[in-house]
Amino acid sequence: MATAKTTRTDQDAAPLHGWVTQPPSRAARLFNDGYPSNALEAGKFFPATEAGRTDPLQPSDVPSDMPPADGKIASAGYPGGGAPQLDEVRDWRKVDLASGGQQKFVWNFTMQHRTRRYNYFVTKNGWDPSQPLTRAQFEPVPFAKLEPNGDTPYWELPMPPHGVPVEHTITLPERKGYHVVLGVWEVADTGAAFYQVIDANFA
Repeated sequence: MATAKTTRTDQDAAPLHGWVTQPPSRAARLFNDGYPSNALEAGKFFPATEAGRTDPLQPSDVPSDMPPADGKIASAGYPGGGAPQLDEVRDWRKVDLASGGQQKFVWNFTMQHRTRRYNYFVTKNGWDPSQPLTRAQFEPVPFAKLEPNGDTPYWELPMPPHGVPVEHTITLPERKGYHVVLGVWEVADTGAAFYQVIDANFA
């Protein structure tokens, strides 16, 4: 698949934040300069569909913005820089993952935010890859949830070091064949989360 390189314009101007580089996300494979891979931002608490929810662990966090619509999960509904391509049904290049094995995930960042959690979801057995990604295609509960700061109020959290990647080693679910992993980085000090999908061949 050809790699697209984009140039940011004033029309596309938006904060840039973080994206998964290992294993390479769909966004990291399609775009080779970090943009718009790191701008895929929408509301929190996937698979929620409404805005205004408060965090169940720390209700003083900023309430959620509107989560992405079904069919726009891979792009988080972001319209700039060609990001809607991420929602297309196509033969995406896949990374090999070991069913039930340990896997390192790496998030790279271009803007600092106080983190509340990282959630990792996977598509259901029997999902239909010929259809757009929707909530119904994913398991409703994450197979991994990481809350590195517990329930500390966000204004008491230290600002993370600028530009330092975050690595997670997590146990993958039992799967076989083509599945999609969805990583969601939820921040505490805004209403946003950042969405990254990884196309994987489980063996």
